[in-house]
Amino acid sequence: MKFHYVLLFLLHHHHRQQLFLFVSLVFSPLVRCGHHDYSDALSKSILFFEGQRSGVLPLDQRMKWREDSGLSDGRSMYNMDLTGGYYDAGDNVKFGFPMAFTTTMLAWSVIEFGELMPPSELRNALVAIRWGTDYLLKTVSQPNRIFVQVGDPYKDHNCWERPEDMDTARTVYAVDAPNPASEVAAETAAALAASSMAFRSVDPGYAQTLLRNSVRVFQYADNFRGAYSDNSNVRDGACPFYCDFSGYQDELLWGAAWLRRASQDNSYLNYIEINGKTLGADDNINEFGWDNKHAGLNVLVSKEALEGNMYSLQSYKVSADSFMCTLIPDSSSSHIDYTPGGLIYKPGGSNLQHATTISFLLLVYANYLDRTSQTVNCGNLIASPLSLRTIAKNQADYILGDNPMGLSYMVGYGNRFPQRIHHRGSSLPSVKDHPEFIACKEGSIYFNSTNPNPNVLVGAIVGGPGEDDVYDDDRADFRKSEPTTYINAPFVGVLAYFAANPS
Repeated sequence: MKFHYVLLFLLHHHHRQQLFLFVSLVFSPLVRCGHHDYSDALSKSILFFEGQRSGVLPLDQRMKWREDSGLSDGRSMYNMDLTGGYYDAGDNVKFGFPMAFTTTMLAWSVIEFGELMPPSELRNALVAIRWGTDYLLKTVSQPNRIFVQVGDPYKDHNCWERPEDMDTARTVYAVDAPNPASEVAAETAAALAASSMAFRSVDPGYAQTLLRNSVRVFQYADNFRGAYSDNSNVRDGACPFYCDFSGYQDELLWGAAWLRRASQDNSYLNYIEINGKTLGADDNINEFGWDNKHAGLNVLVSKEALEGNMYSLQSYKVSADSFMCTLIPDSSSSHIDYTPGGLIYKPGGSNLQHATTISFLLLVYANYLDRTSQTVNCGNLIASPLSLRTIAKNQADYILGDNPMGLSYMVGYGNRFPQRIHHRGSSLPSVKDHPEFIACKEGSIYFNSTNPNPNVLVGAIVGGPGEDDVYDDDRADFRKSEPTTYINAPFVGVLAYFAANPS
């Protein structure tokens, strides 16, 4: 792996320690695109969500090749309107767990970086959040029940079909008390609480509705503890796609932390103080994504630990510091893998979700440190806010084209980007171009085609290259070529920061 380091050594003799002030680390990819248009990438990263919409599309829909879909969701099984929300990726299923996390991350992006966005893009980001929260409110509108998913994933995945043509079973998966759904309920609580903060200044009435429902759904999560995917009626639909692999405990802390931040209610502060140890706040600190909230939780809670100088929350800050040190290759505690071209890499597919979530946390934590004039002590070196931002910028630039393939991994950004993404709506002809119904298996010729997708899903970030930095533009290789909402959501905040601070 090829690195350039810029290090400032302050060498003290006698009894004083040797201090390394880590200023920046720069990877040297084989292709550099020069200056990136972060503002263009920002607007496209938000536009992507319009291509993932389910339900009745609004008149101002900008992704014109999409039409209404999923209009009967919820009606036959529960006589309930469950239209709206987002398809999670390249299929036509609405999974509540990743949708709630996506919404939380869009809201957190606006909370931290919204004031840096151009007014038009802030408005678009709020619209994207509300498309998620309006649906999430429906899923928790009945007392002691949460709707966690719409669509049978096995029947859906058996077809290559436009969402507008969807004729597979729209099975509704619900959990009723006292059965548990802690991680989905707590993530939904987090999404509603975070979104209430995003909407507070523009629509205070809606913000109140979101916060009120967040409180209620968190009570469900906490009162009936357990994993949603342990329910027999849910397991076959949620697993193995969005099974709870890392436990529900982290979501309880995450939901409580967001309710503390949104409401300033001391009961939630007490919750994260008292339950930190028992719910494993010290575990798995180098993960953050739709399933594992630990690193994000620690960064989120660290804001109050830093700004309020609260000793009772110090364990969260220690964990956040530790996580940051794992990302610095020259640190004695480094244990995050990077590809030869400099991309954060974790095995398991959809790798760019790690690059976008971690970049987001780096920027947020750098801001928290900056405001309190703090740095991170990594033992053998001190990491400054600038150094954290530099790592995040390297990840963002890699995604946008500074990589060995010379390829932008955001569809529609730059001159070279993936043409054959694993996405039903994008790869099949649009309803406008082909009004006739395309049945389940009739779409296979489009799936197997080597032609570029006819509909450009602008702003979509694909799963990304392998650990060797190689990306084959192959529709069938879904681990690399499928976009997801939760890859994009944190990148909205990352791009908002760099659009305002390009250098």
